[in-house]
Amino acid sequence: MLKIKRVPTVVSNYQKDDVADESVGCGRNCLGACCINGARLPLYACKKLEKSGAVEKLVISHEAKEPPVAFLESLVLGEWEDRFQRGLFRYDVTACETKVIPGKYGFVAQLNEGRHLKKRPTEFRVDKVLQAFDGNKFNFTKVGQEELLFQFDAGEDDQVQFFPCMPIDPENSPSVVAINVSPIEYGHVLLIPRVLDCLPQRIDHKSLLLAVHMTAEAANPYFRLGYNSLGAFATINHLHFQAYYLAMPFPLEKAPSKKMVTTVNGVKISELLSYPVRSLLFEGGHSMQDLSDAVSDACVCLQNNNIPFNILISDCGRQIFLMPQCYAEKQALGEVSPELLETQVNPAVWEISGHMVLKRKEDYEGASEENAWRLLAEASLSEERFKEVNALIFEAIGCSNPEEELEGSTVHQQNPSGSVNQKSNRTHGDPITNGTTSECLVLQ
Repeated sequence: MLKIKRVPTVVSNYQKDDVADESVGCGRNCLGACCINGARLPLYACKKLEKSGAVEKLVISHEAKEPPVAFLESLVLGEWEDRFQRGLFRYDVTACETKVIPGKYGFVAQLNEGRHLKKRPTEFRVDKVLQAFDGNKFNFTKVGQEELLFQFDAGEDDQVQFFPCMPIDPENSPSVVAINVSPIEYGHVLLIPRVLDCLPQRIDHKSLLLAVHMTAEAANPYFRLGYNSLGAFATINHLHFQAYYLAMPFPLEKAPSKKMVTTVNGVKISELLSYPVRSLLFEGGHSMQDLSDAVSDACVCLQNNNIPFNILISDCGRQIFLMPQCYAEKQALGEVSPELLETQVNPAVWEISGHMVLKRKEDYEGASEENAWRLLAEASLSEERFKEVNALIFEAIGCSNPEEELEGSTVHQQNPSGSVNQKSNRTHGDPITNGTTSECLVLQ
């Protein structure tokens, strides 16, 4: 058993390292049986999208009694700002310095000294991707209801429905969106599928499809959704995804790719080239579910073979990056240099994507492309091991004979403004939009 002393990220104000007091009537207004009766939250049921990554204008019913709502962006950011004004966050992320590191790749560095404060080390097992849910440890049923923003559901109807005040039904466990009280960007939230079912941190087909739906529904290429498996720097063994807005392309999204194989359902799988972490890109497919299912099949394969990984859902759900990694294993085995360990940076999904969240001012001031590359390269599988993992994935998906076709175009998402801010004084507080809004039917 491999264990490392590490500092978990605090995502809720009620998170503790020891067992929480679960006495009846805990008084914390949590999601437990003691407080759930009568709880209400807004509910957003998104329109069923048939096409892969489709971003469509949502139909307004003639029965609508409320004005149309430009939904996901305004709701997420509006509710997030409300919690910010109420002082629920552990620090002011809008005050964190951010800059683009000079160089070919455009890694983004953020100085976030508050993210690792007031936490004590805990034993964390890193050699087992699948671990049973433990209700005695912190989980999202212990968060305060004030940290929840709304319920989110991938609907079966042809139009969006929004219910401003919907009871939370313990018998039909809702998926919820909550704030991350240790944010790394404006609008940083958590998507927690079927929160009351207490699912462990592992990918299943239904939950990943829900996450892809949310990314597509946002209709903004700067809203990305990420996932960390156990062993790849997930800090809580309760199924959750993370998401936030960052108004610039990630280096991962700009990396060139080499086509390897296309599934029978039209999902193209490519290998990233000239990037420090060996990764796969999934895109296309005959439907959004085809794309999501291919990635889910790959993730289940990695989980069953005890291979840690990270996921980035990008480009409004049209692209999904899968990054198997081994940094925590190397760290536990003493194979990571003391210099890198001293940075206290754990390369999870956001760091691997190119958003380097740094905890020491000296690392921020000395940030360079070379330093970012050196850290991320430690997370990457070796070329030989990557080929072995790909073989497992292709077998699980039902693909064979990968194609050796070099793609001529670079995979990236252009900044709608046509420029990238190279300074650290960008505006955090304003909503980031690409001129696309979604309308929905508001129901009382």
